[in-house]
Amino acid sequence: MYSDPIADYLTRLRNGMMARKRVVEIPSSKMKVAISKILMEKGYILNYKVEENDVQDTIKVALKYHPVTKVPAIKKIERASSPGLRYYAGAKELPRVLNGLGVAIISTSQGLMTDKEARVQNIGGEVVCHVY
Repeated sequence: MYSDPIADYLTRLRNGMMARKRVVEIPSSKMKVAISKILMEKGYILNYKVEENDVQDTIKVALKYHPVTKVPAIKKIERASSPGLRYYAGAKELPRVLNGLGVAIISTSQGLMTDKEARVQNIGGEVVCHVY
């Protein structure tokens, strides 16, 4: 049993990229599926698929690499808010990752979204992670 499932999700992605895996299997939850959807929309992963099992569903994430140099699409992925220290930001204080080149994933009352979408809708929330 692990205490922070989102940090475990991010660590499995990071380890899979370092090991040059094509597909990584991760235990599923609604939040992890939403994060995977955002990562796919922004071009950081190729695809994801939720597989239903008897005990717990799993997410299969297809990692994305540069076709020639085999460099992973995700340079860095890190957890911003943790169970011990939550990081909330209002609409005006939302972080800009790499001056707008990266993405911060925000958990809002409207669901998970990127920092840019939250700024447009003028909503704040918990900053889940930074990706670039």
